[in-house]
Amino acid sequence: MSKEMLVPDIGDFSEVDVIEVLVNVGDTISIDDELITLESDKASMDIPATAGGVVKEIKVAVGDKVAEGSLILILEDSDESSVNVAVDNAQPKVGGGSAASSAAPSAGGSGYGGGGLEEILVPDIGDFDSVDVIEVLVAEGDTVQEEDSLITLESDKASMDIPAPKAGVVKQLKIAVGDKVSQGSLIMLLETKGGTKAAADSNPVPDVSSSGAAKAPARVPAASNVKDSEAFRRAHASPSIRRKAREQGVDLTQVTGTGRQGRITEDDLNSFSANGGQPAAAAASSSSSTAPTKAAGGEMGIPLITQPDWSKFGEIETVPMSRIGKLSAKHLHKAWLNVPQVTHFDEADITELEAYRGTIKGKAKEMGFNFTPLVFMLKAVASGLKEFPKFNSAMDDAGENLIMRKFYNIGVAVDTPDGLVVPVIKDVDRKGMFELARELGEISVKARDGKLKAADMSGGCFSISSLGGIGGTNFTPIVNAPEVAILGITRSQERLVRKDGEIVDRLIQPLAVSYDHRVIDGAYAARFASHLSFVLSDVRNLML
Repeated sequence: MSKEMLVPDIGDFSEVDVIEVLVNVGDTISIDDELITLESDKASMDIPATAGGVVKEIKVAVGDKVAEGSLILILEDSDESSVNVAVDNAQPKVGGGSAASSAAPSAGGSGYGGGGLEEILVPDIGDFDSVDVIEVLVAEGDTVQEEDSLITLESDKASMDIPAPKAGVVKQLKIAVGDKVSQGSLIMLLETKGGTKAAADSNPVPDVSSSGAAKAPARVPAASNVKDSEAFRRAHASPSIRRKAREQGVDLTQVTGTGRQGRITEDDLNSFSANGGQPAAAAASSSSSTAPTKAAGGEMGIPLITQPDWSKFGEIETVPMSRIGKLSAKHLHKAWLNVPQVTHFDEADITELEAYRGTIKGKAKEMGFNFTPLVFMLKAVASGLKEFPKFNSAMDDAGENLIMRKFYNIGVAVDTPDGLVVPVIKDVDRKGMFELARELGEISVKARDGKLKAADMSGGCFSISSLGGIGGTNFTPIVNAPEVAILGITRSQERLVRKDGEIVDRLIQPLAVSYDHRVIDGAYAARFASHLSFVLSDVRNLML
């Protein structure tokens, strides 16, 4: 018996390009094996099989345009055919995620209190989109409690654990390490005590991504210049990775995947490109400590620094960096390479301000929070951003326009056991000092306990890095791009100064403002720093 495989509902897209055909005539496929890859101007998506069988005839080719209902291929039944699923239930995998069809197994026969199956989705993760899944922290059959971590996501700025919204048993995982997800992406099917049945067919759908017995779907090269079609068929990569490979002119058959089951990740692709078209391991073994590397566009990049075999000189220990440490290293390196940074130094006389703080910090303590000098810094910076709006801007991707923000969200660097994180205090200009002091205390505790969410670290306009509790006389903080400036603060110093003809003891606060010289020039930066000094010199100036 023959079956027609049609393009399912693909949302608002029509006349979408076929960029890859992933099967051949004669292939035996199972439900959810990928058949073709489509690409619009907004997204790429794999179209999965809605039934199992043998490919008898392929009705589309690379370059064709298709829409909902277009005929993809004709299948013949085989002994390996899986249970049919209605075409209406099939969901394409958009943007490289591996979430399969939303059809779920029946809850009948489960041992968790007769509950139903619920779809567990990625919650609101702020401004982040297409975030990498770097860890799956549960397995099918695991019993999880509410707030247990399910997966770990990683963007270019932060890593975050996604917690379970309720307790239950993991029945089916729908994502894997290396996938990219956004708000609303399906993580898993969870059997709960009081849940409702997930919309599903009456028969279970096998999870080919985690069964261990399922084979990777066949893949056929879209470009005619790929010589080894069998190797291309074995290339395990998401649509987004394949699209990037085409843009960079990379032959995926030459890239070694380090992800789950040999999946080619974005890091694998970038490493391959950066090493001049060699696998990372081969490139490392053949390069010297000063050999220049090739960037993805073919231009010579910065020299690669490699490590000697330190064990020849004595005992060593290799300690893995924390996730936060690795993220910070990548982000700061990117910022340092892309932003021409200058640091302007100034000072503020905070004698009166500190005296005023001394009169009210006891009241704050009674209310359950500390009143630190950082509260004044937040208000002073908000005032400075209003007075000098370029400091509250961002340069667009083309480097031709400034995005002028009309809100005042300020990030505060917090030292945690796992490394430095930068939670963001929203709408600083609209909040009172006690409100800011309380929020600072709460968000610092969340940071040290590792409980910050993506929303807590997104939307920042400007950052403050304070080393006041540790020491130092000054330093040059790195701009937290895409912001254009950052304020660095060290410990205030008692100093004898001449004031009104007399030598007096004053408390002096060093200020260091690093800024993006593409957006801000030296004179503008000096005026901004001078404004901070003026505001901090007298608490009454905060009301101006």
